[in-house]
Formats: sequence, structure tokens, C-alpha cells
Amino acid sequence: MEAAPRAMNRFCLDTAGPACRDRREALRRAEIALEEQREAVAALRRGLPTDTPLPEDYEFAEAPRGGGEIRRVRLSGLFAPGGTRLFVQHFMWAPEDAEPCPMCALWADGYNAVLPHLARVAAFALVTKRDARIARRFADRRGWTGLRVLSSADSAFNADFGMETPDGRQLPGVSVFLKGEDGAPRHFYTASAIMGDGRYRGLDLLNPLWGLLDLLPEGRGDFMPRLAPEAPEAPAGSAP
Repeated sequence: MEAAPRAMNRFCLDTAGPACRDRREALRRAEIALEEQREAVAALRRGLPTDTPLPEDYEFAEAPRGGGEIRRVRLSGLFAPGGTRLFVQHFMWAPEDAEPCPMCALWADGYNAVLPHLARVAAFALVTKRDARIARRFADRRGWTGLRVLSSADSAFNADFGMETPDGRQLPGVSVFLKGEDGAPRHFYTASAIMGDGRYRGLDLLNPLWGLLDLLPEGRGDFMPRLAPEAPEAPAGSAP
């Protein structure tokens, strides 16, 4: 079998020896297979129906940045003017919890950063069960200047999309909605980080941090994001 060109292979120093090159070639082929599998999964996702009606046009509470009156907004009102695509992050924060899920906050950090690019094709909103003013204050402290943060405290939205258990526990996920020709929202896709059968990595592709950590020799390990602002630690290997 002809070896892959060096430029296409996972780089290996000449001093590493043939064993290293063989392992990196095996990795390259495995990564190609993974890319093909991702494409196959994406094709299945794109084949989902696009005209599934919703039980209702859900209403949310939204506290504006900087204070002011609470606004009531429908799901159909979250689409950008003239837009027909909407992402919603199902954000884990139960009404009785003082702080939200650190993982969900990490995901939202990333979404907020890419909003200027995402806005070209779709609107985005974060929906939590927590009180609208409390959620907005947290978002402001976090620096989510572009995210619309809404409370679903008075609706069945979370439960209807499988993001709330019968005892009120909140679950993490993301949904995609489309606007029909009649202006009413339609459901296209919902996924949770919790996949069942002991699997909890259903949203990995939506978080670039995991991709970076997985490149390290130790992988992601037991890494857990932090909510509270703290003095940054010196990066590993940095100068004193």
C-alpha cells in the first residue's frame, strides 16, 4: 500500500521512527472514516421533516439589558426580520437553583462569540426556566452582549421538547425551528447532550473546547468549567 504524501499525513518528525509514522497513518485513516460518518449523520439530519407543527406558539419573558419592563415574546417573534431559521439553546437553570449549569454556560460562551457569523443565516436565543431578570443579570456578567436570553418559567416549552423531567429537573440541549410560509414556527430538530444508554456527549460538536482538549495526550479528562470569575491560572508551560 502506497504511503500517504507527507503533507496529507499527521505530521511526524523524522526522528520519531517508523512506529510513529505507522500510528499517525492509522490515525489519519480513522479520522477520514470519522469525517465520512459525520457527513452521513448530517445527511440523515437534513432529511428530517421540515413541516412539523408545534403544540402552541410558546410565550417567553425577556428582560432587556440595562433594566426596564419585562417583555413577553412568542417563539414566532424570535426569528430575525425576514428570517426563517432559529436556534434555541435549552439552558439548564431550574427556578430554585442559585447558579446555572457550568457546562451550559461554557456552551453559551461559544455561541455568543460566533453570533455575528451565525446571524447571516439564523437567529439564536437562549431559553432557561429561571426568572428573566436573574437570567439577564447573569448573562450581562458573563459578557453575552449579543445573546437573547429568555425565561420559559410560565410555559411548557422545556417539557414539551424533552428538556425537563416530570420532577422539574432541567436538561441541556439545542433545538432548530423553521418559519413556515404562514408565519408559524415549525419544529425541525432537537438534541440533548444526554443521549441515553449512559452516553452524555450528544452536543460535543457544538463546543470547540472539547475538540481542542481531545487533541492533548490526556484528552479532556475530568475537565469542568467554572462559573465564578477567578484570577487566571498560568498556562501550563508558560514562563514564570
